[in-house]
Amino acid sequence: MTKTKTFDQFSRRQVLAGVAAGGAFAAAGTLGVPHIARAADPVKVGVVHPVTGFLQFSGTQCRFGALAAIEEINAAGGIKALGGAKLEAVLGDAQSKAEIGAAEVEKFNEAGVSAIVGAYASGICLATTQAAAKYGIPHVVDVGVNDKIVGRGLENTFRFGPGFGSITKAGVDHLIAINDAAGKPTKSVVIVHENTTPFGSFMAGLLEKNLTPAGFEVKEVLPHPTGNKDFNNIALKIKEANPDLVIPSHYYGDGVLFLRTLQRQRVKPKAIYSVLGGASSQYRFVNEFPDAAEYVMDCNHWFDPRKEAAQALRKKTEAAGKSFSYEVFLAYEAMMFAADAMERAGSADRAKIIEAMASSNWSGHFMPYGPTKMVNGQNEGAQAMVMQVLGKDIEVVAPKEFATKAPVFPRPA
Repeated sequence: MTKTKTFDQFSRRQVLAGVAAGGAFAAAGTLGVPHIARAADPVKVGVVHPVTGFLQFSGTQCRFGALAAIEEINAAGGIKALGGAKLEAVLGDAQSKAEIGAAEVEKFNEAGVSAIVGAYASGICLATTQAAAKYGIPHVVDVGVNDKIVGRGLENTFRFGPGFGSITKAGVDHLIAINDAAGKPTKSVVIVHENTTPFGSFMAGLLEKNLTPAGFEVKEVLPHPTGNKDFNNIALKIKEANPDLVIPSHYYGDGVLFLRTLQRQRVKPKAIYSVLGGASSQYRFVNEFPDAAEYVMDCNHWFDPRKEAAQALRKKTEAAGKSFSYEVFLAYEAMMFAADAMERAGSADRAKIIEAMASSNWSGHFMPYGPTKMVNGQNEGAQAMVMQVLGKDIEVVAPKEFATKAPVFPRPA
């Protein structure tokens, strides 16, 4: 919706006010001024994340990434198809609760947002996308991986990154390839997962379903609540089961405590190969607890390390005193995807933006995806990567075309 106005479109009250003030209209002294335009009105975008509560770290990281994208878009001239309209963030805090996230969408609708970006956790994303669908607000999911988010036929919902069905398949496929290349040193597995949200339990089920036909023996599946305070019992169960491989899948705080507990309890499987492991491919964890992180592997979201734009955002993020985590760059890219749709729609109208998102072939990102291809709201070109902590840094070890180092598997005894 372009807000540029010609002289004839200004109200009588506005003209009279200008004359009384001795401003531009009075100086012109005539209606012969052909066009008097003002800057395009900003386009409002709802930005919702859990910036308080147990998901506060990840939600804050997401908000930083989304706002960094808005800052860059505005600095580069705004939405050019809308006369340089700037993006204006309308911020929401889901407080780590799905129902609060849905309530924030109600506020966004009243504020007149043209799109929404968020909302990190799968449970919150399920609620916010559903609420946004009532008002036909386009909603770009930044991190939430549950496949139900884009599997309900909601025409307003889009996900730029991969869902956990795709991530789990990639994780198992790469694990088989890495294990085979090393002479099959791992055969037995224990899966550890959070079970409070619609994320961990589904992930564990998919892992077990895919690992068994591949010849792995799943010895134990150990659930825990999100925000778990003590992993000692789980560590003891793993020690008793004595698997070759441990596969954890949970959020950041649980990931840190779990891996540190394994270190303290001297539980040393041949490999820790997490899938969406929370802490396993986080620079913050590597920097704070390098010994617990060393050799840990993770199949997760990651950027193309060869892209200059990715390195530039990492530099900007770290200059702001933050860790360059997947929350930052996924939220950043989700906002860029929304802005690209607005450019192609040439409108701030919600329905036109949805149409542009559905037909997107955006390639101006720094992820290892290729041009966007949306099928029922899911970017079919999105893919996960496998990382490993090596030498106090995070290296890509699979797939080979993006790898920065070869995997160390199994890890040294």
